[in-house]
Amino acid sequence: MRKATRAHQDYVKALYALGGDGQIVTTSALAARLGVSAPSTTNMMRRLADDGLVSLLPRRGARLTAAGRRLALDLVRRHRILEAFLVKVLGVDWSEVHEDAEILEHHVSDRVLLAMDRLAGHPQEDPHGHPIPDRHGRVRRRALRPLASLRPGEAARVREIRDADATRMARWKEMGLVPGATVRMREVRPLDDLLELELKGKRFVTGGQGVEGVMVERPKGARDARPR
Repeated sequence: MRKATRAHQDYVKALYALGGDGQIVTTSALAARLGVSAPSTTNMMRRLADDGLVSLLPRRGARLTAAGRRLALDLVRRHRILEAFLVKVLGVDWSEVHEDAEILEHHVSDRVLLAMDRLAGHPQEDPHGHPIPDRHGRVRRRALRPLASLRPGEAARVREIRDADATRMARWKEMGLVPGATVRMREVRPLDDLLELELKGKRFVTGGQGVEGVMVERPKGARDARPR
């Protein structure tokens, strides 16, 4: 197999983000995620198939092969270690590191990445709560659910932010809606698409789309009191 170019790497990582473990990803979904045309995506899929990184399924899309998944997980690991290093060691803002890591992941050597991982304290998660694959490509499984799915009175811990938009993340950071924070659903008004949340004793009202991408985990055996 030829050495993967940056374009190859971007496509493989996008396939993993959309399809995870073996799911089929359509050409249109992949093109939309990468902001490129469908014909360009089709051509790249053929090249990746020639290199053994994807399997093509006529009229359905493509999915990663075992080799493609290994490459994708290596890229994900690099990206998330870089984000952790930028935040923990260099003090870059939590909401702004994604784009910097996107650039650096293609250029930092394995030796430098190991040093960054060490200086960052060998983190298990990136600043947005995503688990960092280990050096063997293993990823910890977690049972997460969208914040908006909580019922009134339920409390949960924010574990992961599935959004790369700096403006949205800055707003969540301002609210305190960050990985590790405990949030309680005070009230749900489905007809108005409004949620009332409580964080650190403060209440916020937002629409469902306003917290889309915020994933939470409920403590095992947790009991909730109805909001007063």
